[in-house]
Amino acid sequence: MTPSKRLFTLGLAAAALFAGAAHAQSALDNILKSKTLKVAVPTDYPPYGFVGTDMAPQGLDIDMAKLIAAKMGVKLELVPVTSANRIPYLQTKKADLVISTLGKNAEREKVIDFSSAYAPFFQGVFAKKTLPVKDFKDLAGKTVAVTRGAMEDQELNKVAPSGTDYRRFEDNNATVAAYVAGQTQVIAMSGAVAAEMIRKNPQINTEFKLLLKDSPCFVGIAKGEDALKAKVNEIIANAKKDGTLDKMSKQWLGKPAGDLPV
Repeated sequence: MTPSKRLFTLGLAAAALFAGAAHAQSALDNILKSKTLKVAVPTDYPPYGFVGTDMAPQGLDIDMAKLIAAKMGVKLELVPVTSANRIPYLQTKKADLVISTLGKNAEREKVIDFSSAYAPFFQGVFAKKTLPVKDFKDLAGKTVAVTRGAMEDQELNKVAPSGTDYRRFEDNNATVAAYVAGQTQVIAMSGAVAAEMIRKNPQINTEFKLLLKDSPCFVGIAKGEDALKAKVNEIIANAKKDGTLDKMSKQWLGKPAGDLPV
């Protein structure tokens, strides 16, 4: 190969690498240029994302998507997804972000990036506001509804005193029904299920009491989109600092967001 051809070939390779790098960083630019942010959200998992009586999506994840779009100064386009297709939607650019109760783990980190955490996803102990439960030792002698074999059943076994009176049921619906009917004093449940129970049954006057396990939610971002990730993290950090995240979590989950990982 002649020197001129070699230089030409190297030039093409460099241009291709530069174009690839530019493309990898183009998501934020594209969002700002199009004035539209496409966010994959759940619509069948209250209170994070569900369809209200007015047929409009609502929930904690929806509010988070609205917040990010507002802070970017762009229009929000909600893209309904399921647990199975939310990551493929991100990878195939059908969505710019995934805000859908997405937990972070090593397998997912191989294929997508994650923002700082924006909301808790937790299992906890709930009871009437008038019932004094400030520590796990306070469960001694009290009846506790729990779904047999569920994570909250396993976690409660690790920390509850020996005098706890478990009432185990075969599924979440039966567990919730028993507690709402007053068959138990306490219920151990995921925050999402408990929040929906409280929303539908305000008469039970129930609140969050104790945390069993926390697995926070993160925003999913396509690999290599560092500028977009930095912008989302900036918005989350500011919302954490000014109390917006705590307010959103309190509204939808009945407890503040608290100390979330970055």
